[in-house]
Amino acid sequence: MALAHTILALLAKHPDSGYEISKHFDEELSCYWKATQQQVYRELGKLEKQGWASYETVPQAGKPDKKLYHITDLGWKELTRWYAEPTEPTPIREDLLVKVLIGHKMPRQLLAQELHHRQQIHSDKLARYREIESAHFSSGKNDAEMQFMYLTLKRGIAYETSWLTWCDEVTKVITDASGELTDG
Repeated sequence: MALAHTILALLAKHPDSGYEISKHFDEELSCYWKATQQQVYRELGKLEKQGWASYETVPQAGKPDKKLYHITDLGWKELTRWYAEPTEPTPIREDLLVKVLIGHKMPRQLLAQELHHRQQIHSDKLARYREIESAHFSSGKNDAEMQFMYLTLKRGIAYETSWLTWCDEVTKVITDASGELTDG
């Protein structure tokens, strides 16, 4: 998936500024897509040149004018074309898996430290996703858009949960029954 299609999908929901689109990447899409504010603005420029998005200038008091981007008819055609394409799983490039692969030859303490580090990261993300779930999806009364957003959030929850489960499995392998690290 290209960043362009992700931005078009956001613009298909409603017009937005580059700043607000960047916030969506930080807040809503972080469980499956990352983009910096600089990448978003650069991509918006490309979308405009391709005719997939346009903007209107909105004056703001005491601030620079805001560009409010809209998806164009050509953008809708491109988004629909992309949507019809089959998807493929994203290849995994994960340093921790390489470290575990060679774990039998390395000091177990180093792997244990890395596992602890990663467990903290995944626990924090899972807690954040659970907070979003509780705040926005606990009522069970959601429109179609919210239901589809919830489905993507649930995938993020499952992803973080599976990482934590796997980290626990690795930890059990590198420790003995008393919980002490084994020498390998």
